[in-house]
Amino acid sequence: MTSSPFSIRSLQAFGYRYPLTTPVITSFGRMADRPAVFVRVEDTDGHVGWGEVWCNFPAPGAEHRVRLVNEVLAPALVGFKAQGPSAAFERLTQGTSVLALQSGEAGPFAQSIAGIDLAIWDLHARRQNVALWRLLGGSRNRIKVYASGINPAGSERAAEAALARGYRALKLKIGFDPAADRANLAALRRLVGEGLLAADVNQGWTVAQALELAPQLEAFGLGWLEEPIRADRPRQEWKQLRQKVGFPLAAGENIASHAGFAEVLGERILGVVQPDIAKWGGLSACAGIARDILQSGKMFCPHYLGAGIGLLASAHLLAGIGGDGLLEVDCNENPLRDRFCGPVLDVRDGAIELGDGPGLGLKPDLASIEQYRTA
Repeated sequence: MTSSPFSIRSLQAFGYRYPLTTPVITSFGRMADRPAVFVRVEDTDGHVGWGEVWCNFPAPGAEHRVRLVNEVLAPALVGFKAQGPSAAFERLTQGTSVLALQSGEAGPFAQSIAGIDLAIWDLHARRQNVALWRLLGGSRNRIKVYASGINPAGSERAAEAALARGYRALKLKIGFDPAADRANLAALRRLVGEGLLAADVNQGWTVAQALELAPQLEAFGLGWLEEPIRADRPRQEWKQLRQKVGFPLAAGENIASHAGFAEVLGERILGVVQPDIAKWGGLSACAGIARDILQSGKMFCPHYLGAGIGLLASAHLLAGIGGDGLLEVDCNENPLRDRFCGPVLDVRDGAIELGDGPGLGLKPDLASIEQYRTA
């Protein structure tokens, strides 16, 4: 499917924060609120697309990304005539590479460009009046989901609530007190029965700790163990750990290059690979990587823990690429997610169904969250 070139008329980012009554806790820190950076792009024909920038950390990340998009990246893109949806991604990535290096902010630049890229792909699909998942090559609109973001405190209550909402698969945050981690996993295994149960250490263990603690989790029948050690540890350490456990290892949200993904896809270490399209690469890079993941025989499960637009885009990518992977859906309170994720909110028997509306199939009403706007 082809489309005519289009020119960018405007590009703007908007920042929000929703205060939490219960913080989201990980092994490396906590989130006292849920931030979001939404991106709106419009072409000269009046078509509009929406994206989202990853901004969970550090605490002032959202406001920083808004300024980065509006003051640095937007001026470089307004007036640009794109031959296709990936042209803007290449222009921004190449055009800001020295600036990102000079400022030591490769991550924030990559995240901001990824969010812009999502918006442009949404616009591109709307221009062709086709659902984004179909544009990406999908043949089925039903995908499996799992409830993520389950904290160590109150994990049983959170899991019960998720199961009551239609989920059939769960992921628990661990990497705290080992005995408490095992007790929580035992409780969740009882609740979910034969459904998928995964655990996420969030890079919280040293390799020595991982070699000691990971084998103790065999009894819980884990679908995967996510980032048990730092993502940047030598591959030999990951290989050593893989040889010690019988369940799959997972990672990918902190891989931010084509070479990085090519490396893990050429190994037999990871069983589950999890690129985050709002953190690096957008759809321009990650759609091809997702296809490579499936071709390598591994499971593609898009990582996501943000607001609704990026989550919905992740769903479209999974439906578009296919495979047996599951979509990660944060189960914590967050209207910035719920009001903008469309059909992802409607979980039935562990799955959701995407519609056939053009693009993401959603027109966000930002006025409904104006009270949470910070930038």
